[in-house]
Amino acid sequence: MLITRHAEARTVLDDPRYVPPPVPQDGREGTLAWLRAHVSRFSTGDPHDRRRRAVVERLASLDPAELRSAARAMTLERGGEWRRVPTEVLGAALGVKDTAAVPVAASGYLSGEGSPEADAAVATLLDQADLPTVTLLLQAYAATEGLIENTLKHAATSVDVEALLHETLRHDPPLKASRRLDTRTGDEVTIDLVAANRDPGVFADPDRFDPSRGRTPHLTFGYGIRPCPAPDHALALAAGVLEGLL
Repeated sequence: MLITRHAEARTVLDDPRYVPPPVPQDGREGTLAWLRAHVSRFSTGDPHDRRRRAVVERLASLDPAELRSAARAMTLERGGEWRRVPTEVLGAALGVKDTAAVPVAASGYLSGEGSPEADAAVATLLDQADLPTVTLLLQAYAATEGLIENTLKHAATSVDVEALLHETLRHDPPLKASRRLDTRTGDEVTIDLVAANRDPGVFADPDRFDPSRGRTPHLTFGYGIRPCPAPDHALALAAGVLEGLL
C-alpha cells in the first residue's frame, strides 16, 4: 500500500502495529548484515527502545552549535570542497579519528545490499568505536550530505540558511520514502514522503519552494513513535557547511 497523504502518514508513523520490515538476524558478527540487525533503525519493541536510548545518550554530549561552527570552519579551510565534511566533523566530535570507511559501510546500510568491501568497512569502524557511534556516522552520512546537496539547488532563492534547510526538508527531502510492515496483516506500507510533504490539505501552494514558510510539519525527520533522534545535530552540520559555501 502506498500512502501519499500527510494525515494518513502520521497515523501509520504513530501506530505501534506498523514496524520496520525485518532484516536478517544471522549475519556474522562485525559485518554489515550483523550491524543492521543490531541498530535501532531496524529494530522493534524493547531492543529498539534500548538501542535508541544508547544513541540519544551519545548525542547528549554533542553541542549542535559547536558542530555547526566546526563544519563551517572545515568547509572554508577546504575552499568549498564540502563533501565528507559533515562526517568528519561528527566523527571528530564522537572521538573517531578516521572516517574514511563510512561511505563504503553506508553504501548498503539502508538497502541491505552487502559486499566484502562494506563488511570490511564496518569492521574498520567497529575497531574504532562502539555500535551507537558507528550507527550515528552511518545514518548521518548520506542523509546530511543529501540534504546539503538538495538545499544548494535552491540557494539562489534565499540567503537565510536555516530557512533554506527547513523548506528543503519539506520540498525535497534526501530520503524519499519510508517503509513499514503491518504486523496484523503482513502487508508492507510505503510512505511517499515527497507527496506527504506536499499535501495541499496541509501546505499552501505545496509545489512551490518557499523559504518564507519557516518551520513546517514535514515528515522528513519522522513522526510519532520513531522520530529521528538527531534532527538538531543534522541541521547544525548542514547549516555550518552552507555557511561556509554561501
